[in-house]
Amino acid sequence: MAAGRPVVVKVGSSSLASPGGGINHEGLERTVEQVDALWQQGHPTVLVSSGAVAAGLAAMGLSRRPSDLPGLQVAAAVGQSKLVEKYAGEFAKRERIVGQVLITRDVVAGRGQYLHAREALDRMLGLGIVPIVNENDTVVVDELKFGDNDRLAAIVSHLVDAAMLVILTDTPGLYDNDPRLDGDAQLIKAVRDTDDVLDALHRSRTAGLLGSGGVATKISAARMAAWSGIPTVIADAGDSEASVKAAQGSEVGTWIAPKENKLAARKLWIAFGLPSWGRIAVDDGAIAALRDRGGSLLAVGVIGVEGDFTEGDAVEVVDGEGELVAKGLAGLSASMLERVVGQHTSEAGGEVIHRDDLVLLV
Repeated sequence: MAAGRPVVVKVGSSSLASPGGGINHEGLERTVEQVDALWQQGHPTVLVSSGAVAAGLAAMGLSRRPSDLPGLQVAAAVGQSKLVEKYAGEFAKRERIVGQVLITRDVVAGRGQYLHAREALDRMLGLGIVPIVNENDTVVVDELKFGDNDRLAAIVSHLVDAAMLVILTDTPGLYDNDPRLDGDAQLIKAVRDTDDVLDALHRSRTAGLLGSGGVATKISAARMAAWSGIPTVIADAGDSEASVKAAQGSEVGTWIAPKENKLAARKLWIAFGLPSWGRIAVDDGAIAALRDRGGSLLAVGVIGVEGDFTEGDAVEVVDGEGELVAKGLAGLSASMLERVVGQHTSEAGGEVIHRDDLVLLV
């Protein structure tokens, strides 16, 4: 990678949590070493780190994770400061300053806030400050959660125009099958984001493998990054040089190639920055019109409506089987669309989603 291009490194709870509770100091120190090495090589690096709840449990003297939301929020509130304190201490030994950045989806849902978040991160990197990013689990509600830090890392990669996203986890990379169950499972060294093997792994949703989010969240994050023109490397957090090897172009973990033609910034924001407030199911003819002719979505091709969205809300467009086809900003409210399903545009009162507000994701 060219010197000066940022890198985003994400490390999960499974790579930081100590079996006896709290944060594994060796794992945290290994992560800091990698981030510091990237900075030394001229790559301003953002660290997206889980582990707040694990740190909070230890500080509160709890032996198990709370099962209720308020309990988790309290653990996150206590643990986030403890986690950043540990990071600050380790980075200080390397003469680096850290800055805490807590994000919820509503921060990037508004276009203005999205741009402000980007400017703040850019300024921190320009000043030589290491941003330590996490989701603000203390205050976020389900409707505004990213859901996991893998996808948050992909969003951050786009915000800072990263040259690479590195996801550090508890295995050497992606396998073509669960290596815990299949002794012949093979490490996937390089793959395109559209390859069938990723679809199969995503559908398997193997829980626990590759951290608490499993395989599916890593694949989703890599595909989000690919649309931004950013490659992703999924590698072993136990390898203290994994991120550096990835940045140097050495073979490590699983490389997921970026798309040659990345989406424009506004369409990336629509696709991945905005929460979806409903779903619109369409027929094969509508999919062909969107894919082959780059047209707008019209009511005549709609076969179903889910959700209570209003005009201007982000909605997902799915096929008859429920598979994601596109995402866009609704031109009609759900209640209006339900009344005009299958009708021509002149009768429907407008386009369901204008092509300028539509992102094709197939």
